[in-house]
This record gives sequence, C-alpha cells and structure tokens, in this order.
Amino acid sequence: MGFFEKIKNGLKKTRAAMANTLGGIFASFSGANEEFYEELEESMILADIGVETSCKAVEQLRTVVKERKLRTAEEIHDALKDILVDMLNVGDTSLKLGTRPSVVLVIGVNGVGKTTTIGKVANWFVRQGKSVTIAAADTFRAAAAEQLTVWAERAGVPIIKHGEGADPAAVVFDAAASFKARNRDMLLCDTAGRLHNKKNLMNELEKMRRVLDRELPGVPVEALMVLDATTGQNAIAQARAFGESAGLTGIILTKLDGTAKGGVAVAVKEELKIPVRFVGVGEGIDDMQAFDPDDYARALLSEE
Repeated sequence: MGFFEKIKNGLKKTRAAMANTLGGIFASFSGANEEFYEELEESMILADIGVETSCKAVEQLRTVVKERKLRTAEEIHDALKDILVDMLNVGDTSLKLGTRPSVVLVIGVNGVGKTTTIGKVANWFVRQGKSVTIAAADTFRAAAAEQLTVWAERAGVPIIKHGEGADPAAVVFDAAASFKARNRDMLLCDTAGRLHNKKNLMNELEKMRRVLDRELPGVPVEALMVLDATTGQNAIAQARAFGESAGLTGIILTKLDGTAKGGVAVAVKEELKIPVRFVGVGEGIDDMQAFDPDDYARALLSEE
C-alpha cells in the first residue's frame, strides 16, 4: 500500500469530523456563497487545522475563486487542495540527509510515542537501503532503553545503550564510536522526553550536539520532534515551546490514524514554519511514512 492509500485510511476519522467530510459540503454545493465559506471554515477548524490557518485558507480560496471565476464544486475543491499543498510546502520538506553518514536527534515529551517512532523510522531508513545505528540516550525514563531495544531488534539494527541514569552524552559518544567503526549510514539518537525542566533538557541536547560535532565533524544533524496528532492544537504548543531552543528542523506526526484532528499537520507547518518529515498512520512497523504534502492534502479532502 502506497503513501496515499495509507494516509487516506489514516485520515478517515478526520474526514468524518469535517462535517461528514468536506466532500459533503461540496456534494451539496449550490454556489460559492457566504454560507458555503462559513461551513467550509468550520469543518476545517473541527479537523484542528486551526482557527488562524483555516481563516487564512478560506480567504485565499475566496480570492482564487473570484480571480479565476471558478464556478463548479470540482474547480473549487481542487483550488482548496492546491492552497493546502502550498501551505504544507513552506520551505523544503525533504530531509537534509543527502550525505553519508548522517545523524537524527529525536525529541519528544513522554507519551507521544517517541520510542516506537524511532524504531519505525529506523525501519524506514533500512527499507531505503541505509545501515542504521540507534543510540538509547533517554537514560531518564525507566525501561526506555529496554523498550527501544525491542524496536531495534524488530528493525534489525544495532543499539548502543547504558544503564538507567547514565550520562546521555556518554551514550552518544559510544554510539558515535561504534557508528564510525562499523561505517554506518544513519545514527538515530533518542533523547529524554521529560518536561520537568526545559533548561536542563536544552543543556542536555546542547551537550549531545557538542559530542556529535567533535566525534562526527561535518556530519549533518536533523532534530526531529515527535508530536501526537491526537492532541491537536496542544501539539503545536509543545513544538512552539521547544522549537527555537532545540533547533528543530522537522516534525514527526504520530497517531494520525487514531484522531479526528489530522488537519493539525497543516497548522504545524503554517504556524511554526517547521516541515513535517514523517507521519505515523498505523501501529505496524511499516506504518511510518515520509511525508508527501500533495498526497496528504488529497487524502484530507477525499470524498470517500
């Protein structure tokens, strides 16, 4: 099953929440009047695209409809899809990992599915023909390394870990050494998922970055934050709290298949200007997909 079909299945609940799908609004379309635009805006807000983003999208749609003299439901539906794709395409959505080797720091508060996400992302890179090493640098949460080990085994990749309470930077140091010795392509680093003290967390991330800069000089580093789509607008608040200080370069949006708030991907991109890199659309190890804005917008607006 390709990305479009998986994301389409994953967004079923979101489409259902959008006033029995946006398709319902377009199916009863009788003209681009004020009532149509109000219903459209409301359905987008219900999908957690966000008030500000929904209003902006509908205003853009009004302008396009007027300028292009669009009349039919199909023309206006396609115009809305193009607007959402443009919003999702702000900046470069592709990973900055064109060189070999490369590093990904994975950041996220407890409960968003960070550990399982790392295992699934590792598996995704393996499917792309990359050799992967995982660094279990969340030494704060009890059993984090053990849980990550299970996912590393499922993905068929080595994992470097220390005991609970160990220095995360020391784990990264050993992982970098193993990574170099084995001549691997990708190093995925787990990080602590606690929110008890933002300053300490940021200091920890900076320490890890210094180790990586010293041990793997010139190697590109992506910092991806895992957000739970089921939390909707709260996910945006989390990303905003950590975005600047953590040097985020992208978002991994999990649990899209379990929420009616799948529109949050649009809000994340539009409000934070941080690209969505991956989306989780199921519980299986193969259900982590590289994000495709066009397919996502088509799936969101699908009438089925």
